[in-house]
Amino acid sequence: MAHRIITQVVVTGTRVLSRAFTEAWKQASASSQYAKAQAKSNPGAANTFASHGLTLDEACKILNVKPPQNGKASMEDVAARFKKLFDVNDPQKGGSFYLQSKVLRARERIESEIRQAEEKASRESELKEGWKPKVFKDR
Repeated sequence: MAHRIITQVVVTGTRVLSRAFTEAWKQASASSQYAKAQAKSNPGAANTFASHGLTLDEACKILNVKPPQNGKASMEDVAARFKKLFDVNDPQKGGSFYLQSKVLRARERIESEIRQAEEKASRESELKEGWKPKVFKDR
């Protein structure tokens, strides 16, 4: 009698796990197909989410600042909003660690976007002006 019960438990458990695995596989496959379709329709947007976990729009909404225009943003506003929200959500003061980390990631995302725009602008200006090596007379 105990042998039958153990066999039923094992068979039922195997069925449950196999169904869960197949559903997870289907969901991962669908997600992959969706990501491929989005990358084909909008090639520039492929890196906006994958590299940082937040889109630029989400980061701006979290910090309640305007998105950078042409690589320019008011870093004073971003820093002020970051400091306020980071301090308010301090876990030692009764805040949420999750929200505090979201605020941090939002600031990092905006800073990386501005840094990328500045690097691109400096490369373009260097190409426009031509390469001018720095020569030091005293060496």
